Amino acid sequence: MQLYTYYRSTSSYRVRIALALKDLDYQALPVNLLKGEQRADGYVEVNPQGRVPALRTDEGAVLVQSPAIIEYLEEVYPQPALLPANAAARATVRGVAALIGCDIHPLHNVSVLNQLRQLGHDEAQVNQWIGHWIGQGLAAVEQLIGDEGYCFGEAPGLADVYLIPQLYAAERFNIDLGPYPRIQRVAQLATEHPAFAKAHPACQPDTPAQ
Repeated sequence: MQLYTYYRSTSSYRVRIALALKDLDYQALPVNLLKGEQRADGYVEVNPQGRVPALRTDEGAVLVQSPAIIEYLEEVYPQPALLPANAAARATVRGVAALIGCDIHPLHNVSVLNQLRQLGHDEAQVNQWIGHWIGQGLAAVEQLIGDEGYCFGEAPGLADVYLIPQLYAAERFNIDLGPYPRIQRVAQLATEHPAFAKAHPACQPDTPAQ
């Protein structure tokens, strides 16, 4: 498999975690968003939306959008499972993942923030926007996840795949995680798990040298 990725992309980070949890090998193909490589003709032929991630499967199919890619991985490589067996429990886990992927992350995407700037908002206003939406979303996640282990149990699953990259973004934007002890517990567990470490932005081939 080949993964078109960017080290700091939250959605790419999700897919890298899912691949690592399932112990799947892949070739990373970095797409530098700061240099505009996502808009180059060669990449737009891969993903017409011009965004990362995109996954080329072993069979040659090109998949886009992190939720679809992760669902594909779950269906084709079902073990270890990212979703519980019970239908209601699966819906609960998917709900937290969707809260993060649909309601938090898009509102601090670089394209959204650049649009705010183009409309005349200064950096203080942009940062207020970011803090509001991330804080509101994490407050809801805090209420929805469990009191022990990862988000929903002793093993990491789909909700954790979404939460940990969102916390990386929160750290970048200086969001205080103090009000979220459950989330902090999950974050600590993830730092001790090799799959999360392997997928971390600091460990990618396109991570800039310090």
